[in-house]
Amino acid sequence: MSYDREKIESLVHTPKGVFCPHIDFCKYRFVYYGFSGLLLGIALIATIFFGITLDILFTGGTIATYSYTGTISEADFQSAVEEVTGYDAEVTGSEDLMTGAENFTVNFPSDVAMDVEEQTAMNEALQERFPDNNIESVSVNAVSPTMGLDFLLKCLVAVAFAAVIMVIYIALRFRKIGGWSAGVFAMLALVHDLCMVYATFAIFRMPLDDNFVAILLVILGYSVNDTIVIYDRIRENERLYGSKLTPSELVNLSINQSFTRAIHTNVTTIGSMIIVCVMAAVNGVDSIVTFTLPLIVGLLSGSYSTICLCGPSWVLWKEHRAKKAMRKAKA
Repeated sequence: MSYDREKIESLVHTPKGVFCPHIDFCKYRFVYYGFSGLLLGIALIATIFFGITLDILFTGGTIATYSYTGTISEADFQSAVEEVTGYDAEVTGSEDLMTGAENFTVNFPSDVAMDVEEQTAMNEALQERFPDNNIESVSVNAVSPTMGLDFLLKCLVAVAFAAVIMVIYIALRFRKIGGWSAGVFAMLALVHDLCMVYATFAIFRMPLDDNFVAILLVILGYSVNDTIVIYDRIRENERLYGSKLTPSELVNLSINQSFTRAIHTNVTTIGSMIIVCVMAAVNGVDSIVTFTLPLIVGLLSGSYSTICLCGPSWVLWKEHRAKKAMRKAKA
């Protein structure tokens, strides 16, 4: 396998003013495999040693947020909640950036899904306990463990269904360049990107919640879009040059022709997400940080897998098939 630049330049006419790099992506595919394996290994180690936390939406439980005025310590509020409800609770304080109000967020165990009557009784009891602090219920989310598990399974099924549909679409659209093999390697690249999103949640100790599922679906669509652009270029170049180019030369040419477009698109998208993430982190908006940070990693991974993994892996498969056919012909 080699990338003959002079041969490519003699066959391919690049319009004046259009930049087309000449990078041999297929040559270093095993380096890419090793790098991806290292990152996935780190995520696996983080999961084994630190575990992963599931949000209340998936495990069940109750989360209640209360606003207050004046001064109340977290310990006093937690003690009051546990005394009123009879359940263990975890209380954390925060500030609403929009209103400036001070809040307490109360987390109950996963097997505690408080009904409306219990929530009302707790509100009244807390208001009586702290009459001078204007205790008000901001929000209460209560999910039973059964509903949480059911929601998690449905989310995973939705992600899997979306991935399978994309593979079928790619296989049908690119029948002339391998069809199902092109679809399978596109799916492997998608799985790689989804694992990188999961790795971000595992390494940064963020709970898996509805943000996680939303990011997976965004990355599925974004990553496969880049893959389709490169596959489309491969199909066009195969029609133009046919057997004049080896599979590795064909894929390298197609990726290089799409490289500038991919860089411009990804820099614009990822750059805007980085700005949002930084501003959210500076202002302490954790809900936005836990969405944008994994999304940034997923977008980077999508660009990387499309260019460095998907095409070169497809070439590896094509070369394997060619060698196998050659051995059969000699036999």
